[in-house]
Amino acid sequence: MLATAATSEADDGHRRPQEAEPTTPRVLTVIAHVLQKLVARNDRLVAGLSCVAGGKSLNGFHGVRAPSISIPRYLERIYKYTSCSPSCFVVGFVYIDRLVHRHPDSLVVSLNVHRLLVTSVMVASKMLDDVHYNNALYARVGGVSNAELNRLELELLFLLDFGLNVSSRVFESYCLHLEKEMLCNGMVPRIERSLSSNAAVDDVTEISVDDTQQSTSPPQMVD
Repeated sequence: MLATAATSEADDGHRRPQEAEPTTPRVLTVIAHVLQKLVARNDRLVAGLSCVAGGKSLNGFHGVRAPSISIPRYLERIYKYTSCSPSCFVVGFVYIDRLVHRHPDSLVVSLNVHRLLVTSVMVASKMLDDVHYNNALYARVGGVSNAELNRLELELLFLLDFGLNVSSRVFESYCLHLEKEMLCNGMVPRIERSLSSNAAVDDVTEISVDDTQQSTSPPQMVD
């Protein structure tokens, strides 16, 4: 499970101005930690069984190589350039968790986790945030083409049978699970349990985004 520590949100549920946010919300670190453990376990399982990585249901999200950018950097990048609320990262993980429960043949592995993340967070932002960027911006930030992300969005929606609603009770349960997970690993994150309202790639190429870029604007698409 995933959750998001909304440490960068004000008490009224709205994010503070960008200048008041010197650090990435701690919840992104927590999410990355949980996902890295999951992916490492599943990669070992796939290698040991010599099976199709990720299962048939997630074939549409696969690349042929694991992207060079790490999961923590990728999440930070999405947060930095899209300005979506931290709660979107929790709900995005809820979608991924629902996906693997609906399709038991599917595994979240290094070949699909990045595409799953950018797609699920983007869809969550459309559900939660009053103002959000369009698919083209998320595609540039995520290192995929606009056409690719449009297709992935439809893939995710149909795999979830359009089950996108996440109640406050479900949201809180994911936060509680995340807190327990981090306590077991010696971390004590503060989880806000409130639900707030550069290279193009295709299926046979690698997501390759510059995670060291310091620019305040997302990179341009390249051929």
